[in-house]
Amino acid sequence: MINFKNYINGKKAFIPFVTAGDPSLDVTEKILKELVKAGSSIIEVGIPFSDPIAEGDTIMEADIRALKSGTNIDGIFKMIEHFRIEYPDFPLVFMTYINPVFSYGYDKILKRMQDLKIVGIIIPDMPFEEKNELQVVAKKYDIAVISLIAPTSKQRIKMIASEAEGFLYLVSSLGVTGVRDKINTDIDGMALEIKKYTDIPVCVGFGIKNQESAKKMTNVADGAIIGSAIVNIVKEYGNESPKYVYEFAKSIVDAIK
Repeated sequence: MINFKNYINGKKAFIPFVTAGDPSLDVTEKILKELVKAGSSIIEVGIPFSDPIAEGDTIMEADIRALKSGTNIDGIFKMIEHFRIEYPDFPLVFMTYINPVFSYGYDKILKRMQDLKIVGIIIPDMPFEEKNELQVVAKKYDIAVISLIAPTSKQRIKMIASEAEGFLYLVSSLGVTGVRDKINTDIDGMALEIKKYTDIPVCVGFGIKNQESAKKMTNVADGAIIGSAIVNIVKEYGNESPKYVYEFAKSIVDAIK
């Protein structure tokens, strides 16, 4: 299995999320390139889905816009294939839901991911206890099935952390994705508890919106994951959004050094 620590190199990781196809796949490719230039460690590429139950309004609306523009998995692979001409080895992971992965076919999607060096997949609606049917196939292609730990996990932390692959996605808050004015979860305590059982990177997501909150989350965690704040920039600036995404991403990278 690929060691995700190599992507972080002892630094604090910035892991941005972008919804593929919002507002178009051509713009998504430009955004990915700007995120690399800004110093991102890993990028999450969201495969849009019609019923993204873990997402708040921001990403749900982005999914709808992407689907209306005709975005599908084959188109996303074609976009990444073109991105790979300039950035052949930069680590990408998919974030999506079990329905599109199952419908496309486990072997088919994971083999194509391997071909394009997409190193992991995050599926929020797949319970930990049911991940084995996908993980067995993912191991054939050296793809990490990335697990999430939420504030409600508590007694399950040891079980999830001890079997985790890639990096652990520590969910900062109850509810769905979206920027938050305040995060009340004891992230420090959860991160320290997780690190008792694994040495893979622990990265915090859900609700991080700016340099201040990213810096706070990375005081104890290994990285910060930001999605909705970036998707909001894309919504506001549309085809002109790549340069604004770069400016935001660079500010986060500089803040968490």
